Amino acid sequence: MCSFLFISTRLGARIINPAACKGLISATYKRSLSKMTSEAQWLTSDERIQALQELQSLGWTEIHERDAIYKEYNFKTFNQAFGFMTRVALQAEKMNHHPEWFNVYNKVQITLTTHDCARLTKKDVKLAFFIEKAASA
Repeated sequence: MCSFLFISTRLGARIINPAACKGLISATYKRSLSKMTSEAQWLTSDERIQALQELQSLGWTEIHERDAIYKEYNFKTFNQAFGFMTRVALQAEKMNHHPEWFNVYNKVQITLTTHDCARLTKKDVKLAFFIEKAASA
């Protein structure tokens, strides 16, 4: 199967093989993606200490081996657990930051870490605080 790109420029349009412009496309995507990386979301030492203290007081535990946080929620019914997961899923989608989770009946286990940088970031902390609000709703 052969595919081609249609490129339109000020000088005219042309059809090219995408392999011929791989470097150009990669560079363009790298520039735009670099603005969205988690580096801008890294926690300073002070922010990390404060956030972990607050989250630990709410029942979150730190997973040192993965630089992640974890919490288990228990609800009265499956419907309550599923409703909670739905609220979290909608927020996670807005943030483009998705939790690792496991659900059996009324129990939901959640692990948060930022996978693209393999560490805890501001995104995880923000989502954890949202999750706390969703659990109490």
